[in-house]
Amino acid sequence: MENRPLVGILVSNKNDRRSVLELYQRYDRLNLHLFSFTPADINWENQRINGLSLKKGVWKQSSFAFPHVVYNRSYNKKTITIQRLEDVIGPNKCFNKINYFNKWDLYNLLKESELNPYIPETLSYDQANVSELLEKYHVVYIKPTYGFKGKSVYRVEQTNHGDVNISLHALAPRYICRRNESYQEKLDKLLVSENYMVQQGVFIQRLNRRYFDIRVLVQKDISGDWAVSTLACRVAYERYYNTSMCEFIYDAAEVIPLIFSQDKTKEIFQSLREVSIAAAQAAEAHIGSLGELSVDFAIDEQGKLWIIELNGKPQKSIYKDIKSLKHKNLVYSRPLEYAYYLSQSSVFTHESAEPVNEASIQIR
Repeated sequence: MENRPLVGILVSNKNDRRSVLELYQRYDRLNLHLFSFTPADINWENQRINGLSLKKGVWKQSSFAFPHVVYNRSYNKKTITIQRLEDVIGPNKCFNKINYFNKWDLYNLLKESELNPYIPETLSYDQANVSELLEKYHVVYIKPTYGFKGKSVYRVEQTNHGDVNISLHALAPRYICRRNESYQEKLDKLLVSENYMVQQGVFIQRLNRRYFDIRVLVQKDISGDWAVSTLACRVAYERYYNTSMCEFIYDAAEVIPLIFSQDKTKEIFQSLREVSIAAAQAAEAHIGSLGELSVDFAIDEQGKLWIIELNGKPQKSIYKDIKSLKHKNLVYSRPLEYAYYLSQSSVFTHESAEPVNEASIQIR
């Protein structure tokens, strides 16, 4: 029996197995035995998994024993697969078991925590009085409770003339409701497909007239402790507010000093690190075992930090074009470090980590 921990990376579909595994395999410095698989690849009756691995430069589909640890990269609200796996391999041996976050639940969690000063006022759309919020803040954002990549995030602005502009992605209004028109009726028609929440609009500091946010990637390391891996700025297209549709991505260390003094920059970076780790700890205490998440911040015109949202399956492709970003390898290596850490707290009682040779199919 090998002493190498067997680590499975769970993905959503077969088309993702190779591309995802290839990235993590490249940054494996711990000589882990890695394979990728989908929920459909699991044979529950025989407790075997028909997974994909890379061995001596050759891709092979093989029958594996259940792994010692599972890293969940399948973006799904349902946790039944993870729960069934943990029934076999042990509790908390699957991390990021929930990675499709309910933003409303997390808002309420953070609002009641020490992070309250960093949280914009947010209400459920069903309970919110949008008119009062517009009077108070002039701009509000309406976003899905389960949202990603800025999809279906509406910006609602009350102009000085009393009109209400409703925008999607771009600042230019998609709908203009005059003073004598009911913008509430228009919103009700737009927001029927899912649950939404209304968030205080923050007047965001801009870079060359463009909106930007700061994405802090927080991951657990080989000691099982939360640590900040990267800080990046996503800069939106001109006259767009959706930073998920960004034109540029920079190392935050390049951007923040362009806007703030040296002392303020130092203060901002210290706060970003401390607040992000505190947010990760709070989220994990509520959600369950996590190994990574990202925290998106905005900085307002007074230099105050605001938490915009947390993401349980951080988009990692955004880092590939940031040449100056330090420690870029951590984006992929730290989840493997944490998987190793989890594997060491379990006794290797599974079958051999080696796949069954006669079941192997070479992938060309």
